[in-house]
Amino acid sequence: MINYIKIEMMKYNHGDTRRINHALKVHSYAKIIGEAENLKEDELFTLEAASVLHDIGIKECERKYSKCGGYYQQIEGPPVARQLLSEIDMDSSKLERVIYLISRHHTFKNVDGRDYQILLEADLIVNAQEEYISEYAFRNAVDKLFVTEMGKYLSSVVL
Repeated sequence: MINYIKIEMMKYNHGDTRRINHALKVHSYAKIIGEAENLKEDELFTLEAASVLHDIGIKECERKYSKCGGYYQQIEGPPVARQLLSEIDMDSSKLERVIYLISRHHTFKNVDGRDYQILLEADLIVNAQEEYISEYAFRNAVDKLFVTEMGKYLSSVVL
C-alpha cells in the first residue's frame, strides 16, 4: 500500500523532481527512525503514509496564495491527501491519523505520538540537507526538538 501511495504522490507531482525526491527522502528517514524505535505496524504505516504525503499541499498553496509556507501546507495538504487516499481501502482511523499528521507536520507543539515526532525529525533532517534551514538552526532544532535516539544519530552523521 505504501508503494501505491508513493506512485500517487509522484503522479500528482508529475515533472517536479525536487518535490518527489524530497518526499521519498523524508519517507526513507522516517522509516529508518520508525523501525529503530520499534513502532507497531499500524503506527509505522501512518508514519510512512504521512511522510510520503506531508508536502502534498504545496501545489495548492502556490496556486491559491502564491507561496507555500508551512502554515499554508498544513491547510491545503489534508484535502489533497484525502482525495489521493480515497482510492485505498484504508481503515478510517488510520486515514484520519495520516491526515492529522499532514495537517501538523510544521507544528512542533503538542506532539501526541511517536509517528508525529518521527515525521518532524525526518522532515527536518531532509530540509537541512536540502539547505532549507541553516546548519545553526538545524543543530538548535535537534537539541531542542529531537527525541528519538535514531533521529539524533542520523542528524549527526548526515550533516
